[in-house]
Amino acid sequence: MVEDGGEEEAEGESGEVPAAAAPLQRCNGFLPGKEAAGGGREAAGGGQRAAPEAEEMLAADGVRREARLETRLSRRRLAVLAVFSCYSLVNAFQWIQYSILSNVFSSFYGVSSKEIDWLSMVYMVAYLPLILPATWLLDARGLRLTALLGAGLNALGAWLKCGSLAPQRYPLTLAAQAVCAVAQVFILGLPSRIASVWFGPTEVSTACAVAVLGNQLGTAIGFLLPPVLVPNTPNDIDLMAHNISIMFYGTAIVSTLLFFIAGVVFEEKPKYPPSHSQAVLQTKPPEDYSYKQSIINLFKNIPFILLLISYGIMTGAFYSVSTLLNQMIVTHYEGEEVNAGRIGLTLVVAGMVGSIICGLWLDYTKTYKQTTLIVYILSFIGLLVFTFTLDLGYLMVVFVTGGVLGFFMTGYLPLGFEFAVEITYPESEGTSSGLLNASAQIFGIIFTLVQGKLTTDYSPRAGNIFLCAWIFVGIILTALIKSDLRRHNVNSGIMNLDVKAVPVDSPVEPESTTLKIQSDL
Repeated sequence: MVEDGGEEEAEGESGEVPAAAAPLQRCNGFLPGKEAAGGGREAAGGGQRAAPEAEEMLAADGVRREARLETRLSRRRLAVLAVFSCYSLVNAFQWIQYSILSNVFSSFYGVSSKEIDWLSMVYMVAYLPLILPATWLLDARGLRLTALLGAGLNALGAWLKCGSLAPQRYPLTLAAQAVCAVAQVFILGLPSRIASVWFGPTEVSTACAVAVLGNQLGTAIGFLLPPVLVPNTPNDIDLMAHNISIMFYGTAIVSTLLFFIAGVVFEEKPKYPPSHSQAVLQTKPPEDYSYKQSIINLFKNIPFILLLISYGIMTGAFYSVSTLLNQMIVTHYEGEEVNAGRIGLTLVVAGMVGSIICGLWLDYTKTYKQTTLIVYILSFIGLLVFTFTLDLGYLMVVFVTGGVLGFFMTGYLPLGFEFAVEITYPESEGTSSGLLNASAQIFGIIFTLVQGKLTTDYSPRAGNIFLCAWIFVGIILTALIKSDLRRHNVNSGIMNLDVKAVPVDSPVEPESTTLKIQSDL
C-alpha cells in the first residue's frame, strides 16, 4: 500500500504513464504537439514504430523521456462517490416532494395547482441561465468548491423551507425551492467529472452510472415517502403543518449532515491520477486553460453536436412522459391516481437498474456508439409498445411496458454522459455534461408543452406518437455520430487522438506515422 496524504491507495490498479517531470509545453492549449525528443520520426520497414513504443508519451524539449508519473486508484474515491450520490438524492427528493403532494400543498398554502407546479418547474427555469456560469466555476475553481456549493445550497434551501411552515408563506417556500434549484445546477454536471477524476478506465462508466443513480433514487423516494409522511388532512391545517414540518426538518438535517461530510471527504483530486488520460491532462498548467476556447471547441466538434441534439431529444422525451404520466393514465383508467404514481415509480426504479447495467456494460466492452444506438432503438420500440397498449384496459400491461420504457430511456442517461466525454476529450467533462443537461431541459420544456396540448385536445396516443417521431430522428442522428474514443485511446496507450495506431508493416506516408498528442476539437 502507498500512503496518499494519510490515505491508502489501492494496489490492484496501479500503473505508470509516461509524463514530464515538469509541466509540458502545450499545443492547442491542452496537449503537447512536439515530436519525440531525439529523433522525431523513425521508420521501421517503411511504417510506424512498434506498438510498445507508441505507448510512450512524447516529451517536450529538454525534458528526459524516462520521467514517469504513476497512476493509482485512491480508496477515497468510493467515499466521494457515495457522498455525492447521497446529496444528489436529497436534491432530487426536494424537487419532487411538492408535485407528488400538489393537492396537499395547494390546500395548505391556499394557492392554485398551477402555482404548485412552479415549485417543480423552477428547477428547469433556473438551470438554463446558470449552466454556463456553473461549468465555468467547475473548470476554473475546481471540483471541491463546486461540490460544496451544491451541497451547501441544498442544505440552505431545505432550512428556508422550514421557515415556510404556515399558510400564506408560499413566496418563501418558492424562494427556498429556487435555492435548491440553483444547487441542482452545481450537481447535475458532476457525475462524469467525478468518474473521470477519481476512477480508473475499467470502472469509470459504472461510477458515472452510480452518480446518476443517486438522483434517480431521490426521485423514487420522492414518489414514496412524502405521501406517507404527509397524508391529506384538509380539515386539520395544524396537523398538516406538523406533518409537513417532519418532512422539511428531516430533509434539512440530512442535507446539512451531508454538507459537512462532503467538506471532509471531497478533495480536488487524488494524489495520483487514476488513468493515463487524467495523467496527461494534469500536466497542463492551469493558466493555459481557456473556458471560452473550450466552449468553442465543443461547438466545432460535429459528433458532439449530433450527440447534444440526440441526447436532448431522448432525455426531453423522458421528462415529458414522466410529467404527463398521471394525465395519460387517468384518461384511460379513471380514479387510478394511486396506480399512476406506482407506475411512475416503476418507471424510475427500472431506469435505475438500466443505468447500472449500461454502465457496467460500457466498462466491459467500451462499445459506446453501438450501445447508445441500440438503447436508443429499444427506447423507440418501448415507447411505441407503451403507446399502443395504454388503452387496452389492463393496468398490469401498463406497469410492464412502463417499466421497460423506463429501463431503456433512463439507462441512456449515463451512456450519453460517458460518450460525450470520450468524443470531446480533453475538454472538460463538466462542460460537456452541462451542455447535455441544458439540451435536455430545453427539449423537455418544449416536448411537455406540445405533448400536453396534444394529449388534452386529442388523446394520449397523439402526444406519444409525437414523441416517437422525434425519437426516430434521434436514432438517425445517433447513427451519424463518429465514434472517436479519444480518452479510451489515451488510456490504451494510443497517444494520437485522431489517428489510430498503424501496424509496423502498414504502408503509410511518413507524415501519417508521426504521433501527436493534441486536441483537434
